[in-house]
Parts: sequence; structure tokens; C-alpha cells
Amino acid sequence: MKLLYVVTAGLLILSALADRGKTYQALKVAWKRFAKIFPSFLTMLIFVSILTYLVPNELIVRYLGGAGNWVGLALASLFGSITLMPGFIAFPLSGLLLKQGVSYMTISAFTTTLMMVGVLTFPVEQKYFGTRAAFLRNLASLLVAVVVALCIGIVYGEVF
Repeated sequence: MKLLYVVTAGLLILSALADRGKTYQALKVAWKRFAKIFPSFLTMLIFVSILTYLVPNELIVRYLGGAGNWVGLALASLFGSITLMPGFIAFPLSGLLLKQGVSYMTISAFTTTLMMVGVLTFPVEQKYFGTRAAFLRNLASLLVAVVVALCIGIVYGEVF
């Protein structure tokens, strides 16, 4: 991670040397976007902190964690499918779950279904694309998410 910071700082310096005005404008845009997402991010951190304090680690790991945990895979797919959460909140949450002992396969199922399957957005999709197209897209997305999770589980030695 430190390497990423060093590379980013180096590229920022190069950008400033090439065109100070554009670099300043880019930093202003970045700051505005950060300020816009910060309240949501802070809310998520507070919520997750309270949740991880109140819910024992053993319970989280029992239902979501452990290698080859099929119940965890199913629950993570369900939670991901019915939750509306932007990626900038989902990925830090996934990092916290990983620290709690949740498997890569389960986290993969959660994040992939979160980004691809839209149970709560189904009525909007249905309105614009039709029931059949919306259903088939969500079903295909769910199947792809499960396949991706299984592949991640195989790569990390959590399955088979």
C-alpha cells in the first residue's frame, strides 16, 4: 500500500510540473467528490463499527465465514442481491468482514451480487426493459456472481 502512495505522490508531482493549473483543478474536483461521499462513508464506518461491536465475531464467522461455507455463500449472495450500497462503501465493509474471518469466496459473492443483482431496483428495470428482460438479467447476474465466487474459492483453496 505504501508503494501505491509513493507512486501516486510521484505522479501528482509530475502532473504539477507538466501543468500546475490542470493539476490544481483536478485536485479541486477530487476534493469536492471526496467531500460528497465522506458523510456516507463515515455513516457506514459508524454503522459497521457498532454492528461489529454488538454482533460477536463467532456469529459472523459461523454464518458468513469459514472456507467452503455454503451457507455463507448463500447468505452473502442474498444480502448482496437485496442491498443498495455504492462500491466505495461495499469494499471497505468487505475488508472489515475479511478481518473478521469471512472467506474470500463469501466476500466475493457479496460484492459481486451487490454490484450486479438488483432485487430492489427490479421494478425500475421492469418498467424500462420489461419483466422478462429484467428477470433474465438479474438471474444471469446471480449465476455469474456465484461462478465468480466459486472461482475465487478455488483460487484461495477454500473450496474442494
